[in-house]
Amino acid sequence: MSQDTTPHRLLVVDDDLDIRTLLAEQLGRAGYQVFTAADGVQMRQQLHNERIDLVVLDLNLPREDGLTLCRDLRAHSSLPVIMLTARAEPIDRVLGLEMGADDYLAKPFEPRELLARIRNVLRRTEALPVNLEPPPLRRAGFGDWLFDLEQRHLVAADGRVLMLSGAEFRLLKVFVEHAQRVLSREQLVTLSSGKPFDAQERAIDLQVSRLRAKLGDTGGSLIKTVRNEGYVLSLAVTSQ
Repeated sequence: MSQDTTPHRLLVVDDDLDIRTLLAEQLGRAGYQVFTAADGVQMRQQLHNERIDLVVLDLNLPREDGLTLCRDLRAHSSLPVIMLTARAEPIDRVLGLEMGADDYLAKPFEPRELLARIRNVLRRTEALPVNLEPPPLRRAGFGDWLFDLEQRHLVAADGRVLMLSGAEFRLLKVFVEHAQRVLSREQLVTLSSGKPFDAQERAIDLQVSRLRAKLGDTGGSLIKTVRNEGYVLSLAVTSQ
């Protein structure tokens, strides 16, 4: 629930009617307002007609699959997305994260686990982890980029506007707030997500790679890898 007590509005996209019904009932009892869609067409209709706070998106959908829908959504929106899939292969999780999903859950799952992940993603979206030295930034310039922290997007030198996923926004915010300072993977995970760090988990490396791609930093000269230490935003940041 948000501070004004208005219930968060969730969109569940799944072609299985039983799953849509079950999740709508479970999430509704938890205090959320739930909308449903069976495919990409209905999903776009709901997003057009309703103000949605988070999308629970099944990977295996007819015609347009969840990865395609997530990629298309991410091209123009930072709306949080939790991906669901009947496949538990690591490559599916990797692809989901690369397309911009904020979290990933394999079927079958306990509704309570999905509920916990929804709460976590919404909490991260609405209140980023407190930084020990947070500069009062609204817009930050570095290199050829302007990072608008209020609108949560990037503006290129030629005027192009690039939308960021929730995970991309939080990660770039951490880099900007600690420009020219090497950050370990543990620090990046803690500051950008609030989650405990797992030394065997390489999701943060995927997120850095995706952020580099969005910045056109194919050579890793903007966000540099520091061997055995972590990553660093190599340029100074100006407040604008």
